Amino acid sequence: MSTDQPDAARPEPPRDDAPAAPTKHTAPTAQAASTEHAAPGAPEALAAAYAARRAEVHALSRALHADPEIAFAEHRSAERCAALLEQAGFTLERGVGELPTAFTATLGTGSLVAVLCVEYDALPGIGHGCGHNLIAGASVGAALALADPALLEDLDLTLRVIGSPAEEHGGGKQLLIERGVFDGAHLALMSHPTPATDTYDVLGSTSQAVGRWRATFTGRGAHAAANPADGINANDAAVLAQVAAGLLRQRMLDGQRVALVPQADGVTNIVPEQAVVDFECRALTREQFAVLRDRLLACFEGAALATGTTVEIVETEPVYEPLRQDPDLGAAWNRAMQRRGRPLDGSLGVSAASTDMGNVSQRLPGLHPFVGITGAGGALHTREFAEHAASGEGYRLMDDCAVAMAQIIAEIAADGEVRRRVIDRARAMAGARAMTEESRERE
Repeated sequence: MSTDQPDAARPEPPRDDAPAAPTKHTAPTAQAASTEHAAPGAPEALAAAYAARRAEVHALSRALHADPEIAFAEHRSAERCAALLEQAGFTLERGVGELPTAFTATLGTGSLVAVLCVEYDALPGIGHGCGHNLIAGASVGAALALADPALLEDLDLTLRVIGSPAEEHGGGKQLLIERGVFDGAHLALMSHPTPATDTYDVLGSTSQAVGRWRATFTGRGAHAAANPADGINANDAAVLAQVAAGLLRQRMLDGQRVALVPQADGVTNIVPEQAVVDFECRALTREQFAVLRDRLLACFEGAALATGTTVEIVETEPVYEPLRQDPDLGAAWNRAMQRRGRPLDGSLGVSAASTDMGNVSQRLPGLHPFVGITGAGGALHTREFAEHAASGEGYRLMDDCAVAMAQIIAEIAADGEVRRRVIDRARAMAGARAMTEESRERE
């Protein structure tokens, strides 16, 4: 686990982009010489390629942090990322998937299509308390490290950067999936900062599925004193639904969660004609989620039946599916992190958080590792973590993630056996998904 030592007390680990400087009377070190003469796609060469663009990536991340924008309104953030990639030679398409703040940036024409996902939405009232400025910087930085047309041709690689808005709320990646923006891709990856940890072994880690809805109960208004019996109290239905949802706990498995927020309104001398409840549920697997979802929806439907109200339930955003970490991408990530001087610190297991990157990883080989900002305390989605996301250690983490993702993509592309496995998995996952969706349509 991470210690809470101040940065000055921590020895700087060896890094593949920081060879020792030769003194006046010594020859360059072997590491320096290997960096200077490394093949373009070698780990040391990619680290050096990123180092040459590091200042631009840091400037991008700082600008995003200083100017936070919330889901579906990330106009300046998306343009900052897109413009930097365009300047590096990528072909840009803005407003993809009918989302004004989404984009794709493409370079190369190879048969292996690798996607880097960029997130840049912030949290209302908090800013970048989930570190999306670092996520964006790492993915854009990885793309810049690989932005050599000759290298991409040699690797037979197409690099596609997808600017995906609205991860915090809105399911931007799922919307882009449905609208074809991920079509043709064989793998997708991104990285996520966390507090108070070092580097988790990504293999075996996952996240929770989550779904969100809004229930609107409709009854009949009446004077609460003169003729209350003529009314049908919609608020009673909302209260009953919340009680029923609370009683679900004895049937809920470890890790499952239910949360409800009633929208209160009205005055005491009128029987409420309408009541609204926002609610969500989380579970560890897609199968557990489906069972819990159906039980939770039944609480609201039963409350309407018991009180004589009607209820309309609408899904307020796409369901976020659990992460499925690809074994080859995960093994390559672990190696890359250790090259960056970040020893693995056990397995995360199941994260309590949820992400729409899970939806991507259920459709093609994907990777979404969690990496700790050294010395960071607190929790995600707090002002404290927003400060860490603009710290020196935060940017050092971003550097390491950018280099690691560039190295992973090059490694997968260059290793014929692993490349075939990843492509075969992508095709198999796409075929299985198509069969499942076709079966649902028949039902």
